[in-house]
Amino acid sequence: MEKILVTGCAGFIGFHVAERLLAQGHSVVGLDNLSDYYDVNLKRARLAQLEGRASFHFFKVGLEDRDRVARLFQAERFDCVVHLAAQAGVRYSLTHPHAYTQANLVGFTHILEGCRHHAVKHLVFASSSSVYGANTRMPFSVRDNVDHPVSLYAATKKANELMAHAYSYIYRLPCTGLRFFTVYGPWGRPDMALFKFTRAILEGQPIDVYNYGKMRRDFTYIGDVAEGVTRIMERVPQPDPNWSSEKPDCGSSSGPYRIYNIGNHNPVELSYFIEVLERKLGKKAQQNLLPLQDGDVPATYADVEDLARDVGFRPATPIEVGISRFVDWYREYYGA
Repeated sequence: MEKILVTGCAGFIGFHVAERLLAQGHSVVGLDNLSDYYDVNLKRARLAQLEGRASFHFFKVGLEDRDRVARLFQAERFDCVVHLAAQAGVRYSLTHPHAYTQANLVGFTHILEGCRHHAVKHLVFASSSSVYGANTRMPFSVRDNVDHPVSLYAATKKANELMAHAYSYIYRLPCTGLRFFTVYGPWGRPDMALFKFTRAILEGQPIDVYNYGKMRRDFTYIGDVAEGVTRIMERVPQPDPNWSSEKPDCGSSSGPYRIYNIGNHNPVELSYFIEVLERKLGKKAQQNLLPLQDGDVPATYADVEDLARDVGFRPATPIEVGISRFVDWYREYYGA
């Protein structure tokens, strides 16, 4: 059995990935600082689903705690690291920038150092579709230049990709970065649209709909994300023999490094997303139509051909199915 570190294991994606790895028979060490960025009780409830299993061990550690992270790597000797912990949220980064530099930059440095010094076979880390920033050519390709972020959160995720590439190139540390596209589903984050909309509609409160409902998002179901992550773990990157320094490919490298999009490859307009939710809830939303917010982009759309080619998988859960599963979970969890 491989021993795998999953950082952010009490978070939305981290919880689902850890749960799937345990079901596959892996030994999982979970790390999380249980921050109060959103409801800690929800994080503890996710964690409770994992604890009690003989092959799962949890450590409450913040990524910025250099000594504790180093001691954890020294003691546990991980085969693979799935790094999903981060300070999340585009809008929060507009008002709390230091939270992002500490968790996403300083913390990621400590993860890279742990992997380098303890012969980790593969580091899989979370990036984000937000790195595409001001890009407008659709669908977004990992081969596109992503040098124009429109939020600090996006900038830290782009920085993570560059930091990982440096370690991959210098130390030959195999690294794979995953650009997630608007992940949703059961056990989701309360700060994200589906969760906020569901709660507000059930309580008879209005919802804020940005870009007047014309926003288009490549909504990606959490089960598809967890499947993609676990498949990519098994594919340790090798140097790309076709990589050229004269025409550099942003998605690969002369080092053992790869970048993949994980998205549904099917952008949906926010207004339709709300319609599907209204049908499932049996209740109409009171919509407060607003312009595009600072830090947001009008559309996201993932090119997933590299993912399909390399691991034989492409996310495909329709939003009608994913939203239904989320609402069923929400009603059960909150007794709504």
